[in-house]
Amino acid sequence: MSNPTYVQDYNAIVAVLNLYNEGGKHADASLMKPAFNEQATLFGVGADGQLTGGPIQQLFDTIDSAFRPSPQAKGAIVNVDIVGTAASARIDTNDISGFCFTDFFNLLKVNGQWTVVSKIYHTHVAP
Repeated sequence: MSNPTYVQDYNAIVAVLNLYNEGGKHADASLMKPAFNEQATLFGVGADGQLTGGPIQQLFDTIDSAFRPSPQAKGAIVNVDIVGTAASARIDTNDISGFCFTDFFNLLKVNGQWTVVSKIYHTHVAP
């Protein structure tokens, strides 16, 4: 695309998603927290097959209490789809605190800034 606004939005979204990746890699929620809107939510399916999640604070608490730094973790932004002030993105992460995840993010451009408003995820069986 040749629209410079799209390129600027894409780069801004990638910067937000990189905050998430760095927070996970360092097991430090304070690094990822700026990526998320204070009203953001997090949902997934637990080992029991039931819906789990709620306010994004649950993610921050888990990162800080149950994760360990994983400098070897590899995360890839698989796609970013932008329409006006709405966007979605997917990140695949391998070997983050012994887990592999696929995360789907919904983002909104609020007051000129991209912010994650929801995250859903799938936990893969670690190799």
